[in-house]
Amino acid sequence: MSRTKPEESKPGLWERFKTSKNPWVSLARELVWVAGVVGGIALALFLVSGTWPAVVTIESESMVPHMQVGDLVFVVSADRFGDLQSWASGKEQGYQKYDDYGDVLIYRPNDAPNPPVYIPFLTTGVHPIIHRAMDRIDAGENIPKYYNLYRGQVTPVRYVPATIQNNSLVLEDGTIVTPENANPENGYLVKTSLITPHPGYITKGDNNLVSDQGGYLSSVPGEIIMPVKDEWVVGKALFSIPFLGYLPLNIVPVAIILIALMLAWEYYAGKKERGRKEGKVRLKGKKQK
Repeated sequence: MSRTKPEESKPGLWERFKTSKNPWVSLARELVWVAGVVGGIALALFLVSGTWPAVVTIESESMVPHMQVGDLVFVVSADRFGDLQSWASGKEQGYQKYDDYGDVLIYRPNDAPNPPVYIPFLTTGVHPIIHRAMDRIDAGENIPKYYNLYRGQVTPVRYVPATIQNNSLVLEDGTIVTPENANPENGYLVKTSLITPHPGYITKGDNNLVSDQGGYLSSVPGEIIMPVKDEWVVGKALFSIPFLGYLPLNIVPVAIILIALMLAWEYYAGKKERGRKEGKVRLKGKKQK
């Protein structure tokens, strides 16, 4: 009595995907692996930081010398590792971050949309601003302007009241402040006629002459930057790593280069494998002769 040989079960789709020698399938397999690794890292960062994006890149010199272009900044939610501190409250409590009082905020100006990945000519929106929280004001208050004539060269010890007259800073005693007679320890606090409709934070780049609020949002002509609502705050800067931020800053060309290298490697590996098989065939033919 003859026995029928049991049919071997065919490998499933996932098994064929994992073991396929097809160069395009191999490329897809590597891309899936890369996406899995990147996704795992992103999830871990989100769980640790409690906000998204969990890392941002310094793109301008507005925070020099305390933060440099190309720094990769790790971000945590505003209430993680302690309450968010402004320059004013930080000075009272002796709390400093990045060599000055108060926390450095990452925020969306006027709740502007922020694309997770910037693709030239395709994405719209505004990258979050990374500036120091100076103070918090209530709804109905006049929006203050913080001036630092020495910008990032000197950190003010105090901000003294002043007004703007004929484009000049004037102290309460009538003294006109110029870079020549300004006290390096002084910053200047000017109350504008603008009234905020909601409570929020006043922010300023350490290397900027004047604070953000009351100025114009460059990406939206004619739109004035308002005090930062709590819901506009992405988070606060925890620490930064120099130069590493150039990678996400140029993520699109980096991705193109990586894909091109992967394609080149698949072509080289496939050509090498075909050469090896052809060599085996020639050797087998010689032995048969």
